[in-house]
Amino acid sequence: MLRFALLAAVLLAALPLRAEPLVLGRFSAGDTEGWQLRHFEGETRYRIVEDGGTRVLEAESDGAASSFYLEREIDLTARPVLEWRWRVEAPLRVPDERVRAGDDFAARVYVVAPGEGLFALPVAISYVWSGSAPVGADWPNPFTSKVRMVAVESGTARAGEWRSHRRNLREDFRRLFGREVDRLEGVAVMTDADNSRQRARARYGDIVLREEGG
Repeated sequence: MLRFALLAAVLLAALPLRAEPLVLGRFSAGDTEGWQLRHFEGETRYRIVEDGGTRVLEAESDGAASSFYLEREIDLTARPVLEWRWRVEAPLRVPDERVRAGDDFAARVYVVAPGEGLFALPVAISYVWSGSAPVGADWPNPFTSKVRMVAVESGTARAGEWRSHRRNLREDFRRLFGREVDRLEGVAVMTDADNSRQRARARYGDIVLREEGG
C-alpha cells in the first residue's frame, strides 16, 4: 500500500499544472471594475442588463463611437485562448467596411498587445461582426496599420442570437503581424456607428482567457 501511495504521488507530481481560466469581463456578476469608457466620436452607452436570467453588458450607439476598455497587463503564455459570446440586433449596412467611411460594426472585441521596441505603438486585433465580409476574412484597419480586422461573424442570418467564439490569440498575432506575442496590455469591446451615422445595439457576455484545450 505504501509503495502504491508513493507511486501515485510521483505520478501526480509529474502531471502538468492546469491554468485556471482568467475572467477579464465578469459581466454576469455585474462587475465592470477596471473597465473605462474611451471616447472617439460621441458616446456609446454601456450598461449591465438582464438577458434571459443572466447579466450581460449592453452597448447602444446612436451615430457614436466609444469603447469600453480594460487596461491590464495580461500574460498569454499559459492562457492564449480568448472566449466570448455576443449578440447583435442587426449588423450595420455600409457599402465598404474596408474604408474609413465604412469602418462601423455593431460588435467588436479588441485585444491590444505592446509594440516592438521602446517607443513602438501597440498593435491590436479587432474581431468584428461584419455586415458583409465573409467569416474568416481579415484586412488592415483603414485608420491605422497597427490594427487588423477579423470577421468572426457575418451578415444577418444569426442576428438576434447569442453566438460564442474562441480564438487562439498567439496564433492570430503570429499570422496577422508575423510576430510572437506573449502578453496583452488591454482588451475592449466596442459598438460603433459614427462613420455611417446609424444606430447599433449589441450585448456581450463574459470574456475569458483559457489554456489551449481548456
